[in-house]
Amino acid sequence: MTARADTWGFDRLSLSGNWPNGNGPSGNWPSENGNLVPNPARPELVEGPRPLRFAGYAALFGRRDAGRDIIRRGAFARTLADRRDPVPLLWQHRPGTRIGWLETAAEDARGLRVIASLGNPDGAAGLALRRGAVTGLSFGYLPRASRRTGEGRELLDIELLEVSLVTHPMQHGARVHLIS
Repeated sequence: MTARADTWGFDRLSLSGNWPNGNGPSGNWPSENGNLVPNPARPELVEGPRPLRFAGYAALFGRRDAGRDIIRRGAFARTLADRRDPVPLLWQHRPGTRIGWLETAAEDARGLRVIASLGNPDGAAGLALRRGAVTGLSFGYLPRASRRTGEGRELLDIELLEVSLVTHPMQHGARVHLIS
């Protein structure tokens, strides 16, 4: 179940990682044991089947989530500017089940827009994604700056730890919108 690409501003150009801010990773990435391995986001560096890729929003600005938090525009700006390591893509927020990496992450007017790739496109997560059984996105974070309101909390500055493919996202609209 994916929305039409033009509905969300995604197109083939953006899915290929050619974002205006040019923050797509390149080179080698650390593996589970700490050794460097070719970046799965760069198919020309990886032998074997091409990874399954998707685009979507991991967070939406100005919308209250199930935990009564509202993320404000700019909340991810510092973490995206400071982060040097690739952001892991987890399955259901489980630290031991990394299923891929974010290729790009950037704030736009709507929220935190991401493009990610699954390392094993034929695994359970890839199958669930292709079938539309799991299309939610969520993220793990540490709040750096927030403000309490009568209705909950406003998140003003967030340290992004991971993004997860999930069954039930905290923000209903945080979803995968395009699969390649």
